[in-house]
Amino acid sequence: MKILVCISVVPDTTSKITIDSSNLRVSTNGITNIVGPYDDYALSRALEIKEMFSSEVVIFHVGGAESEPLIRKCLALGADYAVRIDGNPTDSYQIAKEISDYVKENHFDLILMGKESIDYNSGLVHGIVAGMLNFNHFSPVMHLDIENEKLKIEVEIDGGKASIECPLPAVLGCQEPIAEWKIPNMRGIMAARTKEIKVLNMSSQSSSKILSEEIIDTERKQIQIPADNLELLVEYLKSEITF
Repeated sequence: MKILVCISVVPDTTSKITIDSSNLRVSTNGITNIVGPYDDYALSRALEIKEMFSSEVVIFHVGGAESEPLIRKCLALGADYAVRIDGNPTDSYQIAKEISDYVKENHFDLILMGKESIDYNSGLVHGIVAGMLNFNHFSPVMHLDIENEKLKIEVEIDGGKASIECPLPAVLGCQEPIAEWKIPNMRGIMAARTKEIKVLNMSSQSSSKILSEEIIDTERKQIQIPADNLELLVEYLKSEITF
């Protein structure tokens, strides 16, 4: 079985986000990037499946060379090799097109990624990829098992969860508690130094253009209400909340 794990590189949630006035994009100055947390869940489950079925796990990322240290971290966890599409994508469709084009030329049974990235939170890529490849598609997936070449999954739905069985191939958007995050050990870190990162040219062009971006500044009121004074809390909420 071959598993493709698609990762996004996003700003750490502790980073302060500002807009670069020269290009109307989020400024990268002073930002620490991380692998998308939901993608970490997807990768962790893929590596667990690898141990059970001797699967091959491949990392896929669309982005610049600055992402390679984070790709190496994924390789250190146990992925076999990585593919990086060199470029700076501007929309979900462009990323999905790169993924689907690669899969059409290189067979994969299962494509895993986070249910969404934590920067734009669009949650669109996995659905578009599945549509382009005509694969089964589910998101957000909280549990994943494989039995007799079929997927047994649990998907979050309004008010609960659904248990579903479907055949491969499939594209899944993942979230907790599908797996526990993993931490690379020294052996994995050393092995990752020699693992291959294939760099390919970006083949698709974005059909969208960002006209403007704006960060809305908010201030915390920093009001403390004693835990034993619920009446004060109720009165405050009545005065502040408008419908």
